[in-house]
Amino acid sequence: MKRIEILGPGCAKCHKLAEVTQEAANELKLECEIVKVTDIQQIVSRNVLMTPALVVDGAVKCSGRVPSLSELKTMLS
Repeated sequence: MKRIEILGPGCAKCHKLAEVTQEAANELKLECEIVKVTDIQQIVSRNVLMTPALVVDGAVKCSGRVPSLSELKTMLS
């Protein structure tokens, strides 16, 4: 099972990233856990300077933007 984390303070872009990530995971029929991380200390500890950020199994896949659905599918595959 994949662990997917959405890092950000809870802004509109963070919510959009969570929404599109869930859609991508559903379309790929992935077994995953999606967790929202809003604690600034945890975000900074992962060397993320811009939010929202997407972390898949501990690896930062993107930060500072909301990727398209097709980009997210590639990142999650």
